[in-house]
Amino acid sequence: MRHARWIVPVAAVVVLLTGGAIYAERRDSAPSDPGVETGAPQPVVDGNRLVDQRSDATFVPRGVNWSSFEYACAQGWGMSSLDTLSDPDAANSEAKAIASWGANTVRLPLNQDCWLGTRGAPVSDQFEERTAAGYRASVQRFVTALNRQGMVVVLDLHSRKRIGQPEFGNVAMPDSESLSFWRSVAGEYRDNPSVMFDAFNEPYSRYDALDNLVFDLTWECWRDGGCEAPVEDDQTPTNGLTTYTVQGMASVVREIRDAGAHQPVLLGGLDYANDLSRWLDYAPEDDQLVASFHSYDFKKCADEKCWDSVLAPIADRVPVLTGELGADDPLDGYVTRYLAWADKHGIGSLFWVWADHPADPMALVKDVTGTPTEYGVLARRYLRSTADDS
Repeated sequence: MRHARWIVPVAAVVVLLTGGAIYAERRDSAPSDPGVETGAPQPVVDGNRLVDQRSDATFVPRGVNWSSFEYACAQGWGMSSLDTLSDPDAANSEAKAIASWGANTVRLPLNQDCWLGTRGAPVSDQFEERTAAGYRASVQRFVTALNRQGMVVVLDLHSRKRIGQPEFGNVAMPDSESLSFWRSVAGEYRDNPSVMFDAFNEPYSRYDALDNLVFDLTWECWRDGGCEAPVEDDQTPTNGLTTYTVQGMASVVREIRDAGAHQPVLLGGLDYANDLSRWLDYAPEDDQLVASFHSYDFKKCADEKCWDSVLAPIADRVPVLTGELGADDPLDGYVTRYLAWADKHGIGSLFWVWADHPADPMALVKDVTGTPTEYGVLARRYLRSTADDS
């Protein structure tokens, strides 16, 4: 089943996005220094919950995904949509707008190549030369602004630039350069206790144009790597013949820890992070892991029967976070049903997506000032109603 998502990058262009043995090597994943003050909660994993290490109170992440760092830099019109705002203090203004909805967490999808400066990213234009250092600085400004407004930030390895094209896409699993990405990101944010890391946006199996399975992602490869995935992203046709060697989640977690970062790491499961059926069996050995679930009504695990049988047992063991929440029609009842179920199980949710995308039914805002869409009104009402519970 394909994962579809509407993104409007620039002008009016619309892009369609869209048991086993546990890993034996245990890493030292002690929490960050609680003396470092960011203005935001400082989450650490304690059993099956996240707690704010400043107070030891339970912390349930609730908020939004903020989109554009994953594609603007590859398309060559900015580092993110903040670049299109006239306000010189755009990051602070945007952070205040999100905080006013009652959010305590913001997930920032990032582009691997823009961060590393690979594949010709970030793309410059006739007006501005863009560099990886500039991209990192832009991310840092927004992280700081969000933290100062009291919100935790999740940094997510989300996308890559297409070779030779000013576009972006999502590959099936991390590659060797993903380890370099995490070595750099974790090293830069290891002293920020109000940041968490999302190891890889949405792992998936791959089909060719005739719907033949050409890459079957197994739980073993998800954890240990070593299998061969198509080099093409999920919006580019593939025959599965040209491949790269997958790096597993154990390697990503190890890279983050070896960089000196001890914060929680989110791990999404198979089928675009919608299949967590064997997560407990195959999660790497680390005491600061969070199971990340992407909840959409067009995916397989989209009813209470699946949530009860798959998600609830995981939530009894480790924290679960809904890293993305949305629906083809977010107002048809699916989102509210899922939120009610998640609240009963102490599972936080991050709405997809805080972005001004007129053609996207999942867009939460309809202008740069944060005026909510109908879906945004629903999300804002929920976030404000639960703000005192987190």
